Amino acid sequence: MSHPLKIWLVHPSDQMCLAFQERFDGLPGVSVVQSAFEELRPHDCFVTAGNAFGIMTAGIDAAVVRFFGEQLMQRVQYRIMDEYLGEQPVGTAFVLPTGRQDYPFLCHAPTMRVPGCIEGTDKVYAATWAAFLAIFAHNVRSSERIETVAFPAFGTGFGGVPYSEAARQMAAAYRHYLNPPHRLDWDWVAARQRAICYDAERQVISR
Repeated sequence: MSHPLKIWLVHPSDQMCLAFQERFDGLPGVSVVQSAFEELRPHDCFVTAGNAFGIMTAGIDAAVVRFFGEQLMQRVQYRIMDEYLGEQPVGTAFVLPTGRQDYPFLCHAPTMRVPGCIEGTDKVYAATWAAFLAIFAHNVRSSERIETVAFPAFGTGFGGVPYSEAARQMAAAYRHYLNPPHRLDWDWVAARQRAICYDAERQVISR
């Protein structure tokens, strides 16, 4: 059973916040926060939206490094070298302590190998799902539980994913986190595949 979380969906723009509100409508524990990263209140874990090599020099990752210091990026990169031989696949994530009590954890969940367009793929879903799995695993084994998680808008910068589609894929991952299966069969697989790849009757992810 997945642990309940408080989810903050964070972005400074009106349009992205509206997309979050529309796509996450009705899902529990969700707050849309119109804010830059640097202005966020204390929370348990911030999820990055970076690349497979942990080079955090642009976008929201650069703001994270400015806030926590360059040593955090070095620790992310050491973890990638130690556990993934230098390249962390999209669809994986890990939780790292920051050393700060008010913002104790970072979750590194790459949305792309290198900066570039990911529109028409399921990489936003894969990164969001990986983040939820990493946080779930952390909470199972650690006494320092993560309860409040702040997500930026995945894939909307260098990735070129439209706001509404990024929010849709992120919401799909959260729905799946909230409703784990009790059995696995092809009917269940087909339903999940449709939830990821289709927006209503329109296919939005190419295969």
